[in-house]
Amino acid sequence: MTVALRRRITRLAAAAGLLITVVALLIAPATPASAHAVLESSSPAAAAIVSSGPSEVVLTFSESVRKVPGKIRVIAPDGSRADRGEPSFGGAAVTIPVDPGGARGTYLVSFRVISADSHPVSGAFTYSVGAPSTPPVDDGVDSRANPVVDTAVKVARFLGYLGLVLLVGPALVLAALWPRRLSRRGPARLAWTGLGLVAVATLADLWLQVPYTAGGGLFEVTGEGFGSVFGSAFGAAHLVRLGLLAASVFLLRPLLARPVGRADAIILAVLGGAALLTWPLAGHPAASPAPAVSVVVDAVHLGSMAVWLGGLLMLAGFLLRQADERELGAILPIWSRWAALAVSALLLAGTVQALIEVATPQALFDTTYGRLLLAKIGLFALVIAVAAYSRQLVRRRVAAQRPAPVRRAVWVELAVTVVVLGLSATLVQTTPARTAVAGPSAAEAGLFSTRLSSPLYSLEVELSPAERGNNSVHLYAYGKDNLPLPVAEWRATAALPSAGIEPIEVPLLPLTDNHAYGDISLPAAGDWQLKITVRTTDIDQATVTATVPIR
Repeated sequence: MTVALRRRITRLAAAAGLLITVVALLIAPATPASAHAVLESSSPAAAAIVSSGPSEVVLTFSESVRKVPGKIRVIAPDGSRADRGEPSFGGAAVTIPVDPGGARGTYLVSFRVISADSHPVSGAFTYSVGAPSTPPVDDGVDSRANPVVDTAVKVARFLGYLGLVLLVGPALVLAALWPRRLSRRGPARLAWTGLGLVAVATLADLWLQVPYTAGGGLFEVTGEGFGSVFGSAFGAAHLVRLGLLAASVFLLRPLLARPVGRADAIILAVLGGAALLTWPLAGHPAASPAPAVSVVVDAVHLGSMAVWLGGLLMLAGFLLRQADERELGAILPIWSRWAALAVSALLLAGTVQALIEVATPQALFDTTYGRLLLAKIGLFALVIAVAAYSRQLVRRRVAAQRPAPVRRAVWVELAVTVVVLGLSATLVQTTPARTAVAGPSAAEAGLFSTRLSSPLYSLEVELSPAERGNNSVHLYAYGKDNLPLPVAEWRATAALPSAGIEPIEVPLLPLTDNHAYGDISLPAAGDWQLKITVRTTDIDQATVTATVPIR
């Protein structure tokens, strides 16, 4: 095969990859401009008593939501299913057909849907026909994602970022800075490892999204679940990424073996830029208040990170050990300018991201997202200080003669940035600060949340809106291994001793083995004492208490 024919084939393959990208993006469903949907209202309303049975139950969310197969149910007073047929989704409204001739009493509505940023949202409430009765029990599976799945999602994201660094660094340095006399075998192995990690992480993301959104363990997946994932913007973005990775193989092979022409390098850069866009298109940025800006900014942030860290890895692992003084004298000043440009892009993109995702200074300190972001900023400042030291060595032209100090500084940068990558993988799975602070489920609603521990179990307690009047209580029990713990019996009371209010029983409804739900009316503001007793077996039980400030 001639060189000209080989180049023509590689360019056709790259063009095919771009065509796949364009088609997939055209057929991908549009994503609304918000994140982490919350239930704003329902008809019938929660805890309402209606004179006759409705023919449908309507759930209205704060944004458009998608279906999780089999996770929306209406349970009649006798425990049977009252919903008829599949619910219909129309933007932010979900309509559930219900048998209007059902029995009198209390009905339970439980739901789990997917918000615009691919994260699941679940909840439950009751309404009564004629008069209240003992709430029914939903015998469906746990609506919360398995903690093992939640951790696996973060690990997959981290491996994807790591693979991107291992792929971009060697490709960039081999294309522009690599001395001709040095062997390309080591960097080539690194690049193929990076490509494999990105591909494996992408496939893992697709697999894990099924149990993550539907609930259940690592292997609790169904064909219907995969169909739902593949038909979403999340699935389309990941499939596009796989197509672009496959197309890039044809251009990477010659680049990793020998210098290539400018046209091939440009096509490879275009493929890489398109692949970078698939990360923000599958996460928070696509669902931000300014999605176009957020997607571009996040792609720039991710690309700058890959260029900087990948280049540092190539310096520390190969060039500073193998290149001679003359070669380093030519390479290091160029790399220093590239690194400065990448860091500047990181700072600018990170600032814009923070302004969009955090929104207020208070959210930096009052939310998990904000605190993780502060930790990331602190570590990034440390890396910048080390990078500035390296840049001074290059400017004084001592790095080429004495590469050992530069090599040590580079390894420090890489060690700290591995932690930064881990924080980034956690951030993409954390509710954005603007949502956690401004959403109805947080500041406006005054959500109270805490984790209580006993010798038998740990208990996650959520009470909303933490104000005088009607409040909803959610209890989640976990064992010492942090896995869902089946509960045989739940009991809870609420008291306000300072106002002379004796303990009020909280009627609890078991939604799943480890999840109970209840409604209670709290008549006065103050520090209420919530006492919860959980029995796990015929003889094992423990009681925990929490002080809940009610406004």
